[in-house]
Amino acid sequence: MFYKLTAVLIIAVSISFFAFNTFDKSSSAITRPAGDTLIFSGEKHFKNMRMLTAEGNDNAEAYFSFDGSKIIFQSTRPPYLCDQIYMMNVDGSDVKLISGNKGRTTCSYFYPDGKHILFASTYLGGDDCPPKPDYSMGYVWPIYDTYDIFMANPDGSDMKPLTSTKGYDAEATVSPIGDRIIFTSVRDGDIDIYSMKLDGSDVKRLTNELGYDGGANYSYDGKLIVWRASRPKTDDEVKEFKDYLARNLVKPTTLELYVMNADGSNKRQVTSNGKANFGPYFFPDNKRIIFASNMDDPEGRNFELYEINIDGTGLERITYYDQFDGFPMFTLNDGGKKFVFCSNRFGLQPHQSNIFICDWVD
Repeated sequence: MFYKLTAVLIIAVSISFFAFNTFDKSSSAITRPAGDTLIFSGEKHFKNMRMLTAEGNDNAEAYFSFDGSKIIFQSTRPPYLCDQIYMMNVDGSDVKLISGNKGRTTCSYFYPDGKHILFASTYLGGDDCPPKPDYSMGYVWPIYDTYDIFMANPDGSDMKPLTSTKGYDAEATVSPIGDRIIFTSVRDGDIDIYSMKLDGSDVKRLTNELGYDGGANYSYDGKLIVWRASRPKTDDEVKEFKDYLARNLVKPTTLELYVMNADGSNKRQVTSNGKANFGPYFFPDNKRIIFASNMDDPEGRNFELYEINIDGTGLERITYYDQFDGFPMFTLNDGGKKFVFCSNRFGLQPHQSNIFICDWVD
């Protein structure tokens, strides 16, 4: 969710100037491009692509409703100074503010019944946006200790907290079979993955290895979980991780992908490239994962989408845009025929991420 590298957008290099020519500047309405002109050479799995946002804002973490009719996402757009949660139709119409504009929000997702949503918010810690981290110490993620996970109606009303422990609770997603939620928490002193029932009860810890664990998603059959993790090994790495955590920070330089059973058993590593791999999501066949990584950029700035088998074989690059592509998801109601992701391609300004939808061609 927010920490599925939303903040990585700030390190992306400038967007090519040709992108600006895609929009009709003579009209007060923005022409949203559609079709194969949005698809770069080599992106053979995409067809009929459409750009759903183009207002000059940062838009990220877009996820389908279970019936495929809506998309929920986070965006920083005026007059708000940090991310809020929005909802729209899958054609980009009827965009509505959901989160109530207090504090910072992230990690939104739908419940299977379509009658509820969830997201994380800092608003119980204050109405203002929490301060940004000090990037003079390097690229870091803030782990705000005022984040809690809330359930709400689709219009954002009747917010009810699902977590209430001291410290960071966020990065929640719901199993496609509709039985449990997985999320990330620091409640036991490390940054680990937990599961709970849809009402917040029956919390179970699923990871207990030292390091950051987060950004988890269930497989379509609900039997597996994929997530990203850091595993500090040396004394210096362990000390650095603990020092950052004590300041509510994570340094996400190296994140590998892992898979486990839904009960936390049979953990195994999927990637081993020593880079920042994030935003993993299962294919509908439950045998493959799509994810973002900077593995092909020596400078670590360009994130592309890749697919890989859950046993670590069959790596294939999916996107070929030279900046940021990430946050992938397939539809849940039709075997994954539609695909949504976020990209800096064709932004109105540098470092701006937008939401794209297309048909998936396997």
